[in-house]
Amino acid sequence: MTPLNQTDTDIVARLEAASATMKRAREAAAAVLFGQDKVIEQTLVTLLAGGHALLIGVPGLGKTRLVEALGAILGADSKRIQFTPDLMPSDIVGSEMLDEAPGGGRSFRFIKGPVFTQLLMADEINRASPKTQSALLQAMQEHHVTVAGVRYDVPAPFHVLATQNPLEQEGTYPLPEAQLDRFLLQVDVGYPDQLAERRMLYATTGGEEAKPKAILAPAELMAFQRIVRQIPIGEKVVEAILKLVRSARPGEGGGKDIDKFVSWGPGPRASQALSLAVRARALLDGRLAPSLDDVAVLAEPALKHRMALSYTARAEGMTLSDLIARLAASAG
Repeated sequence: MTPLNQTDTDIVARLEAASATMKRAREAAAAVLFGQDKVIEQTLVTLLAGGHALLIGVPGLGKTRLVEALGAILGADSKRIQFTPDLMPSDIVGSEMLDEAPGGGRSFRFIKGPVFTQLLMADEINRASPKTQSALLQAMQEHHVTVAGVRYDVPAPFHVLATQNPLEQEGTYPLPEAQLDRFLLQVDVGYPDQLAERRMLYATTGGEEAKPKAILAPAELMAFQRIVRQIPIGEKVVEAILKLVRSARPGEGGGKDIDKFVSWGPGPRASQALSLAVRARALLDGRLAPSLDDVAVLAEPALKHRMALSYTARAEGMTLSDLIARLAASAG
């Protein structure tokens, strides 16, 4: 087991307290987003792991509502960018303005863009060009941006929750592979069931809609993220993660099917993402360590955006979900 910096009693007490708080946060989110329990869980896992999430689904399923609710629940400073085809990188990062002093002197002043926030909602991110999408790359990975050779740090914590419409829709651009890899999990948002949709109708078409209240502060979230990294992870879970990720790469011993059906596979960031995500899910459930079940549950959201099917696989009607499920079953 991974050694702990604190005593077992201390880590257990702090984990239980963090789990109780996150349970209340999950319930608060579920009160405004009906029938999307799995979506809420995966998004909270992403935040606890300190990462960014890519929420994919058709318009009108509550992706924007979820991000707005989480901003309120976390008590975080949040901003929204509506991605459009004419959006420029400077509209995200910021730009330098030329100031002229009363005496005639001139100097440049940096005007910060909306990326300087704790919770950034990138709405319909694939409506903008790849050049503009990539403006987020440095901030997502390094938590700072560089403008005219000067470094500007983004606030802490810093999380990007991006929503994306299916690529089959009009006016969408695929995200660059390098940017997709920066998202810890891809969260697929599906249609709610009939009971959840009925509750939604009553809750959202009446006099007043429920507004989520702050459950924790950004400093608490950062403390929980440190706890996640201190949760021990068993050797069997580590081996399952490595076997899963490596078997999804062509030419890495995954078998002839992988070499035939996968165009490119996940890199080392997938292993890192899964290692953090399974611990975060354990904390969310109030468990002291992740299990093989966590690996199986999080395999698809951790790998789906880090792989691409070959033409042969698409021609035969294969889906990434089916392929990852098969790999996860063999890895466990």
